[in-house]
Amino acid sequence: METRIAKVAGYCYGVKRAFEIVDKIAEQAEGKVSTLGPLIHNPQAIAAMKKEKGVETLTQVDEADEGIVVLRTHGLPPEVIQKAKDKGLEVIDATCPFVTAEQNKARKLVENGYHLFILGERNHPEVIGVMGHAGGKGTVIESLEDLEEMEKIPTKVGLVVQTTQKEATLQEIVAYLAARTLDLKVHNTICSATNELQSAARNLAEVMEVMLVIGGKKSGNTQRLRLVCEEAGAQSYHIETDEEINPEWLKGVEKVGVTAGASTPDFMIDRVVKKLGKLGFPLKQ
Repeated sequence: METRIAKVAGYCYGVKRAFEIVDKIAEQAEGKVSTLGPLIHNPQAIAAMKKEKGVETLTQVDEADEGIVVLRTHGLPPEVIQKAKDKGLEVIDATCPFVTAEQNKARKLVENGYHLFILGERNHPEVIGVMGHAGGKGTVIESLEDLEEMEKIPTKVGLVVQTTQKEATLQEIVAYLAARTLDLKVHNTICSATNELQSAARNLAEVMEVMLVIGGKKSGNTQRLRLVCEEAGAQSYHIETDEEINPEWLKGVEKVGVTAGASTPDFMIDRVVKKLGKLGFPLKQ
């Protein structure tokens, strides 16, 4: 029996960059440092940041009266950022560069007269932020079904994509729109890290019986990673910590694969691998 880890798993560039920004600020700042919204979608990493660096997480601007606020990796609507500045807070932007690019492309599409479609999760912070940068002038679609239910598709359409969406979903949407519009402009804003994570997970899942996908329960990219593994043929489980592993999942199984979402810290991957080792599934290098 064995455990294998996907060749690409865990923290992506945007997440690493955000923590580097927070670490540097926390070391140098004399006053209070907070993040505006959870920096990433992983409770364990956020708890470690608070314990080690003393960085608090705010749910809204009104909770801060002074100090430095760091914008979450998922980005925020411009009016929220402006409110923080108007209060005299020092604002540091840790928005993932891929998300910033998505925000800018969405805004320009609207400025150029395109009806904006955003492919993504309607209530996800990233999508809410992108809609804000587009002045609220857009339509969020979560699946092909959302388009099929529309009475009429505008003739001039621009499309951006939540950075952690699946490539296959995007292609499905583009094919549908291309057949129904006169002017279609598509910006594939899925980040390279998402494609790498999903590709590595798919390759491993194809030769594993069970896949454990580690990540925050609210992490959209982790949820989609589990679906990728499931589609590749492995029985797949989304877990947040090693304590959630159910030995019943492993009965009669010889090969277990492990992958992790873009917001999952290395220490949590290590804990899961150690737990699997104790259950009789040592790591195969």
